[in-house]
Amino acid sequence: MPRLVNTFSMPNFDTSRPNRQGRCATRFADTLHTRTRRLHRKRIFFTKLPIVFMAMRARSQQKQFDLKACLESATDAVNRALDGFLPKASMKPATIHQAMRYSLFAGGKRMRPALCLAAAAACGGNEAEALPLACAVECIHTYSLIHDDLPAMDDDDFRRGKPTNHKVFGEGIAILAGDALLTQAFEIAAKCRGWPRYSHQRILLELTSASGSLQLIAGQVADLEGEGKPHSAAQLKYIHERKTSALLCCSVRLGGMSANCSETQLQALTKFGYNVGLAFQIIDDILDVTQTSEQLGKTAGKDTAAQKATYPSIVGLAKSRRIAQRLTERAFAALEIFRGNAQALEALAGYLLNREK
Repeated sequence: MPRLVNTFSMPNFDTSRPNRQGRCATRFADTLHTRTRRLHRKRIFFTKLPIVFMAMRARSQQKQFDLKACLESATDAVNRALDGFLPKASMKPATIHQAMRYSLFAGGKRMRPALCLAAAAACGGNEAEALPLACAVECIHTYSLIHDDLPAMDDDDFRRGKPTNHKVFGEGIAILAGDALLTQAFEIAAKCRGWPRYSHQRILLELTSASGSLQLIAGQVADLEGEGKPHSAAQLKYIHERKTSALLCCSVRLGGMSANCSETQLQALTKFGYNVGLAFQIIDDILDVTQTSEQLGKTAGKDTAAQKATYPSIVGLAKSRRIAQRLTERAFAALEIFRGNAQALEALAGYLLNREK
């Protein structure tokens, strides 16, 4: 930031003649004060310019980046890898393997794997190294959805436009399918090799931490126990940080680790993942009250019917959108250190903010 130099010099007024010179001094002081305020406003403006230009550049890059092709490529790669990692549907006991595959290949957006692969690319890694970790995260995510939909929890009949797992296979098999997918995730991750900065143990701990009783499960517990009770914004943030943001942030971190990223890069990815994860859930809250079941592929209005706390119910729709926008801007800011190599992450963050389902 260049220094602001005071270009005004104070004349030597003769105080023994207070009349005309005193009035001149007063006018000069007023002029100096006004110009100084203008310079101060310019200084604030130029201080904010990097943020403005950053947002403009990010939006420009999103227009140039082919997000649709990126998502299609990531989805195809993840689906092929998952098909290879999971037991075949015909393998005994066939029912459980069919149930696992039913939910895992039900047409999800594969956002967490896409973020994992994009983070690896931002750090100079390659898809082959990150792919097993992306698949492990997707298995954990799908397990959580199967259990979320159970009658004892959210009691939902549809997911991704199809009947939920327990509606097709029964509650018992659905519970076991979720359990099996969670276990499958760690089997996949266990086959990965470590990296110079990140040991095999570190990778497994990353997954266990994000999906355990202090993060993903903690958010689900708080969500269940909070039904029908008043919540503050801070309490709701606690739920969203754990139930949604933790695993999404884990996806991004694992992508960076698979590229043997630096500690500085990992910190930036963590900040990005945390903010995008929170924004993602806030948008989910908004869509639950603004979209139809057909648009969402799941039952709309479930949160309101269950008297669950959501951002729109606490702060209103308009403020919820502003909060999501602010979180996304923070996510963009975190990617500055990648100097244009995080186009996929930027495009995904913009997509998640503006999605309609």
